Amino acid sequence: MRASPDNAAIAERLETLASLLDLAGAGHYSVRAYRRAAELVRATPVPVAELVRRGEVRRLRGIGPAIEARLVELVETGDIAEVAELERETAPQLVGVGRLAGIGARRMAELGQALGITTVEQLREAAAAGRLAEAPGFGPKTAAKLAAALERPPERVAARPLLLTRARELVGGIAEALGGEPAGDARRWRDTCERLAVVCRDDVIDRFASLPQIVAVVERSQQRALGVTVEGTPVELVVAEPGRFGTELLRATGSDEYVAALEPLPDSPDEEGVYRALGLPWRPPELRELPSRDPPPEGLLEHGDLRGDLHCHTTWSDGRASVLEMGLAARELGYEYLAICDHTKAVRVVPGVDADDLRRQGEEIGAANEELAPFRLLRGAECDILPDGSLDLPDDVLAELDWLQVSLHAGQRAPRAELTRRVEEGMRHPAARCLSHPTGRLINRRPPNALDLERIFEVALETGVALEVNGLADRLDLGDEHVRAAVAAGVKIVCSTDAHSVRGLRGIVLSVATARRGGARAADVLNTRPAAELLAR
Repeated sequence: MRASPDNAAIAERLETLASLLDLAGAGHYSVRAYRRAAELVRATPVPVAELVRRGEVRRLRGIGPAIEARLVELVETGDIAEVAELERETAPQLVGVGRLAGIGARRMAELGQALGITTVEQLREAAAAGRLAEAPGFGPKTAAKLAAALERPPERVAARPLLLTRARELVGGIAEALGGEPAGDARRWRDTCERLAVVCRDDVIDRFASLPQIVAVVERSQQRALGVTVEGTPVELVVAEPGRFGTELLRATGSDEYVAALEPLPDSPDEEGVYRALGLPWRPPELRELPSRDPPPEGLLEHGDLRGDLHCHTTWSDGRASVLEMGLAARELGYEYLAICDHTKAVRVVPGVDADDLRRQGEEIGAANEELAPFRLLRGAECDILPDGSLDLPDDVLAELDWLQVSLHAGQRAPRAELTRRVEEGMRHPAARCLSHPTGRLINRRPPNALDLERIFEVALETGVALEVNGLADRLDLGDEHVRAAVAAGVKIVCSTDAHSVRGLRGIVLSVATARRGGARAADVLNTRPAAELLAR
């Protein structure tokens, strides 16, 4: 019997197929389905290949018949034939290098077909021979742009920053395959990642070049290589000399400004040794953004300090799991409590709950608590702040809740004074406990709103309302710089996931890391407290 691929190998092949389908112009939903399947496989605790062999893989939510067929083929034959076919059609090496140079995938694929080339070396030869302008859609300016890009040192930062989750998945997968350590922006838990790096102890450059995540190596020396993904994202590989692994890991992890302030770095096999030789206290990667020789804050927040999550959704609004399922998952994570905070009706773009719904949900929460005790589900809501500053639920219902997130989903582009007045009024409601995702940003899609955060900090101190560090990867709101300002002002924060699924509860690591980047201590975070203390007002 053929050896079964492990979950990481299966996930990598599904990722490759998704990228190639994207290049081939497949529908957005098909591409997304394969990417989600890859994430699911990577996170599944049991061997997926065994589920495939037993015909049980479709028990995993998100695996339909088409993806099951690809998984069966992969487990039985060791590969997916469509991957090789798409690689011939789409020339991923050319696409990756083209995207690095700012030229679109379709144009690069057409260039490859027109000139009969598929590799970077063939592309360089065609450029040197002046053949690029022969391809349809490649006029003299575009040809010159690509030729110039091939001649100069390649960019080492991504033209379009990656979300933190995608960056950590990418460098984590590469590091795992090579026996190395992730570095760069992802190791510092930056909300957007431009510099991606992996540090290894052994010469693994050939293995790096053959990884499915890397479609081309555009620069190579004895100790370093620069690869490119099919999306045009550069990934740097550093091969540390003996006795210098810690030195190279620290250098590849910290921001340029942080590392420059420490240079010259002493040789050491581990990072702790670098700090000792410099006469400095150990500093976690999250705090290597700004130049500093100071010790990290005492009592810096740790994941284990959290006693619960105060913001999640269920099938009562736009969540994918029931009240009980979310409670069971939170209890399994070792929490003491979880606040159920479904949307109210004013959010409009998703289903919301009204007063009657919340009271019926309260009965369901009560029944679940009998089963989950001593773990406790908290009755809550994510209640929209209406244009006049009032809340989207009657006061008598709000008074029944254990926990209330007040939130703004519409009107994010309102002028600063109007937006601030509206949020301030919502925070002053007696039932309000926390302001959800305060700046309303969606990373790479929508900038922060014009909210006057200094004024909001003042209101938070007056009312005792906390500000959320939302753990959704495309929010991470408050961001680290705003966490730093809030903590300095004495404002309490809450680290929550805004989870819409059982799996989403694990996103708490993003919230905690963002809070740590802002220097938050356990004492600054409300949900490090027991439920009785948290709910006492």
